[in-house]
Amino acid sequence: MLPAVLIAAPAFADFAVVERVAVDKSSNGWRFDVTLSHPDTGWEHYADAWRVLDMDGKELAIRILVHPHVGEQPFTRSLTGVDLPDGTTQVQIQARCLVDGWSPETTIVSLN
Repeated sequence: MLPAVLIAAPAFADFAVVERVAVDKSSNGWRFDVTLSHPDTGWEHYADAWRVLDMDGKELAIRILVHPHVGEQPFTRSLTGVDLPDGTTQVQIQARCLVDGWSPETTIVSLN
C-alpha cells in the first residue's frame, strides 16, 4: 500500500474579470462602459472598482463600485469625463475585488 500524500492546493483568488469595454469620445472627454463579472457574495466580497491605466501602468481614472452585484452578473458601469493625455492610442482596464485586490490581468483597449 502506498502512503497517503497530501499536497497543499493553492488558494484560488476570485479576481474580478473585465468582460467588455466600450469607449466613446465626446466634447467632455472619454466615456468608458465596462462590463465586469465576479462571484459577488455580498458586502464582504464583491467587485469594488475598475480603473483606466496608461500603457505604463499609471492610473488615469478610477470607477469605485459602492455595493455588491450578487444578482446582476455580469454588470456594466460607466465613467464619463475621463481626460486622457494627448496622443493616447491605447489604455488598459483593470478590475478590483474587495477581498482579492487588483486583478493581475488587464484588458487593452484601442482608442479610435
